[in-house]
Amino acid sequence: MWAEILLVSAGGFLAAFCASIAGFAFVLVGAAVLLQFMAPALVAPILVIGSLIVQGIGTVAVWRDIPWPRMWLYVGTATLGIPLGIAVLALGPARWIVAGVGVLLVVYAGYTLARIALRMAPARLHASTGRDAAVGFASGILGGIGGYVGALVGMWADMQAMAPRDTRALMQPFIAIMQAITILGLAFTGFFTREAAILTATAVPALLLGTWLGLRAGKRLPAQGFRLVLLSLLLVSGIFLLL
Repeated sequence: MWAEILLVSAGGFLAAFCASIAGFAFVLVGAAVLLQFMAPALVAPILVIGSLIVQGIGTVAVWRDIPWPRMWLYVGTATLGIPLGIAVLALGPARWIVAGVGVLLVVYAGYTLARIALRMAPARLHASTGRDAAVGFASGILGGIGGYVGALVGMWADMQAMAPRDTRALMQPFIAIMQAITILGLAFTGFFTREAAILTATAVPALLLGTWLGLRAGKRLPAQGFRLVLLSLLLVSGIFLLL
């Protein structure tokens, strides 16, 4: 049990640090560590609760900058997408969809990082209600499949060249709300076991420390540094989804 406690604390610290800098990727980073040693049924509730804690703290830090109408559009459309994601998971082709998203993230992040290395001007797209709704809906599908609600929103934010604080102000409350909805689903289906509760509780200090350090690091990063972190996490996320 002590080995699992140390593993969850270490994985939670790393995931909290990354998510607090970029505004997303807690589940993807945490899963990349924990799923190597623990069963998915045990990892899922730990990561969802941990993500809610980290993103909840991040939401408080950017509360005044949250674009509420736009954020609720994401939440509403993502909520509609979750049942479809669950249905896809039950029917079987979920692996192919997740792999397709992984390819998209790898191609986009790799291409954009290459443009930065070559000092080429970044391409920029403009947001619209329809595009935001589509991204939210697709994120909900991925949330229903495996809890990956933040990756596409992060990519879309980068495509719009959003400022670091604006990116976090959109993503962190969105992810926090979606994880709260996911927690209800996990509780209803009996995933919250005594072991998961103990491991999550013992990891809270590591989560808080990782979040605090990540928020401090994020404030010190210039806009280009933030973008490099965001793109790197998108690239790592895409690779993880392909594994």
